[in-house]
Amino acid sequence: MREQLQELLEQRVLQCVSMPRNQLHECPAIEIKKQSFAKRSAEIVKAKANGRVEEKVEEKENATVLYEVHFQYLIKHRGLFYMEEEVEKRQAEFYKGVLVKDEKLTEIQGSHDDREGILPAFSQREDEQDRKGFRYDRLKAVQYAERWWNDFNPAYKKFEVDCTNYISQCLHQGGAPMRGYPNRSNGWWMQNDNWSFSWSVANAMRWHIPGSKFGLRGREVDHAQKLKLGDVICYDFEGDGRFDHTTIVTGHDADGMPLVNAHTYNSRMRYWAYEDSTAYTPNIKYKFFTITDDTDG
Repeated sequence: MREQLQELLEQRVLQCVSMPRNQLHECPAIEIKKQSFAKRSAEIVKAKANGRVEEKVEEKENATVLYEVHFQYLIKHRGLFYMEEEVEKRQAEFYKGVLVKDEKLTEIQGSHDDREGILPAFSQREDEQDRKGFRYDRLKAVQYAERWWNDFNPAYKKFEVDCTNYISQCLHQGGAPMRGYPNRSNGWWMQNDNWSFSWSVANAMRWHIPGSKFGLRGREVDHAQKLKLGDVICYDFEGDGRFDHTTIVTGHDADGMPLVNAHTYNSRMRYWAYEDSTAYTPNIKYKFFTITDDTDG
């Protein structure tokens, strides 16, 4: 089984940099990714993939294997080279030891507390004891995002749907002060094995950043190109008003467009628009927030 999966990965790596030669091994997701690169005059010039089996379930003549693949893509964009990385979770089905099906698991977005983050009706009470000035260190936020993009810091709680928790950690490491404990509907914090909705829920963070008057806060801008390192993008994949995902800007391409890091489906230096995501729909909406601090007046 491992040999068949290894052959599959080798074919996918070849597909990243050339036309697929074998229909059996063709991966539609790779073709979508290549098309999204081509739209902005970029291309994958080299690719590498490493797989790791996470779980194997056997029942008579059938077997199911859950595995993880770490992809690395060397991207060329208008003469600029950069490395994009992502981790895919996949499921393979075998019958009598022969691979009969292999698919990427859907990119789960949202939050473990999503039901709590649907409405923006949470308190923004400005308690004096919570009013802490700060200077946002964008470099430190990005350095943290790079260190932990494919790992989990044991100093923080880990969630199955971890995207907003990861972004909160990056912002906190950049100097944003926690405030509001222990009211989960107030402020932005993680403390004593508890946390605010705005810390861990994508939709709650989407409303907290522009609504906050002190501590972690930000200003909405009208275009992704206006975002700086350490800024935040919020995603409403269905366009239904409930935001599902959060990323942090960690780089820019040759056109000055953001490249982002994210958790849940861990990715690094991914193009901000997420058009290659299984969660993407034509109805997608974005919110672009530049983080402000006490140096902004």
